[in-house]
Amino acid sequence: MSTEFKKIAFHTMGCKLNFSETSMISKDFTNRGFKKVKYKEFADIYVLNTCSVTDNADKEARKLIRQAKRKNPNAQIAVIGCYAQLMPDQIAKIDGVNLVIGTENKFNVLTELDLLNLNSETKIIRNKIEDVNAFTPSYSSNDRTRTYLKVQDGCDYTCSFCTIPLARGRSRSDTISNTIKIANQAIQSGAREIVLTGVNIGDYGKNNNESFIELIKRLDTLAVERIRISSIEPNLLTKEIIDFCAESKKFMPHFHIPLQSGSNKILKLMRRRYTSSQYAESISLIRQLIPDASIGVDVIVGFPGESNEDFMETFNFIESLDISYLHVFTYSERKNTDAANFKKSVDKKTRAHRSLILRRLSEKKLSDFYDQFIGTQRVVLFDNKKNNQILGYTDNYIKVAVDSTDYKVNTVHEINLLSNEKQNVHGSLSIHA
Repeated sequence: MSTEFKKIAFHTMGCKLNFSETSMISKDFTNRGFKKVKYKEFADIYVLNTCSVTDNADKEARKLIRQAKRKNPNAQIAVIGCYAQLMPDQIAKIDGVNLVIGTENKFNVLTELDLLNLNSETKIIRNKIEDVNAFTPSYSSNDRTRTYLKVQDGCDYTCSFCTIPLARGRSRSDTISNTIKIANQAIQSGAREIVLTGVNIGDYGKNNNESFIELIKRLDTLAVERIRISSIEPNLLTKEIIDFCAESKKFMPHFHIPLQSGSNKILKLMRRRYTSSQYAESISLIRQLIPDASIGVDVIVGFPGESNEDFMETFNFIESLDISYLHVFTYSERKNTDAANFKKSVDKKTRAHRSLILRRLSEKKLSDFYDQFIGTQRVVLFDNKKNNQILGYTDNYIKVAVDSTDYKVNTVHEINLLSNEKQNVHGSLSIHA
């Protein structure tokens, strides 16, 4: 395949883990002389890295495939990732798709495109998920301020609503020594903040007789200013991890801890590995040791069997927690999950209404969290410029906007937090900076 004047466009759906992997895959193309363009622009090749957590993700993927076909009817279109693993035949039937690659082979997309016979039918490359056991490290490099470092993949849990084990396979990770090497590569590329990503990162090292706490202790010695833990299961967020983060100057006071439901009845149906009281104990411990920490929470509404009483139990439980924001997911039936066959399905109108209620609660929680810090100073790492403002995040994940074009992206400043603007906090340069 001649690369002269070839344009390549990538689009990433879903989680930070996918962004990390797309970034690594894109390096193969740029090293071969391809020019990267935006997905909405004309390209010779479009690569769509898919998510399949919800039915909406599947619909969005199909829309993006058709969009690429309209932009260049003669383009090659490769669909990779979770949706490609779960529904390869369905994707192959979409007009314009040339290549469908599942979980294990997605990092070989350039080679597979080289081998592609354009006159043949859509090529599907997909191994059975139970045969997928390799771990491929990756880190994102498109944003030099922040890098998403993949430290773990797959999941051994069997939550009744989740397709991720079917899409990504068993839990696996690299050794600590190799993970440190990849982290140093990311740091050398200019990143000032590392975000640790994976499917179930608290399970890190289980196959190597290593552990997540050992990993973060080693990462804490690296020459980088900030490290964040993207998301960690509540049953794997140990007191030792919280204690360590409380003492560390590099691990940011920011946790994201999936809850999914505040009802123990629903948690049991979901096959989650904790109770609401155990979850509350973890939040309380964080608040005790790291009072200014930002705490994000995932929650699912409309799970089969969720009565009005169950939903209100969830609402009241979350309202009582000293957390900072919610990520609200409306339950979506997924093929090959046990929950899809559960009785007492919640109608979609009720699901949407409950989702709205929790999103409003999230807005209040976030506003209350921001209010606590108005009139204080926090260190901000700036990562973006927009409309004569520069934007970034404090150590405890408060989004800050400063009216200035003088500051540079990827710089750190101490900022006065002046007012709560709901979407962010308005700030100004501290005179002590």
